[in-house]
Amino acid sequence: MSQEINLKHVALQYKDRNKAEIFFTKILEIPLKKTFTVSKELTKAIFGVDEEVLVDVYDNEKICFEVFITKKQTKYAYEHTCLEINDKDELMIRCKKYGIKPIFVKKELKTLIFIRDFADNLYEIK
Repeated sequence: MSQEINLKHVALQYKDRNKAEIFFTKILEIPLKKTFTVSKELTKAIFGVDEEVLVDVYDNEKICFEVFITKKQTKYAYEHTCLEINDKDELMIRCKKYGIKPIFVKKELKTLIFIRDFADNLYEIK
């Protein structure tokens, strides 16, 4: 018997809370469900970061993002989140409306689509 594994949430960080709200609620259309604060003691124990941090949770019952609001900088390389979207054309319209430029990459006979959010997180769109 193999163990079933399910993705519960993706955690990201943003410097600008308003930009996070635009990206998740307006572009991806995932509602803000709750907000909580993680204490300095907990962030130090879990992440090795000595700060109290506000977390906004965007959840549509199919995917959940925990967005940590912080001024801390990180470097990105290959990290990305892949989202399956049923209406890519509509998503591209919302991206354009809010200044998000899709990245189209030719790979053999197909075109891959990526977008970067306002915090420079990368998303592959399928």
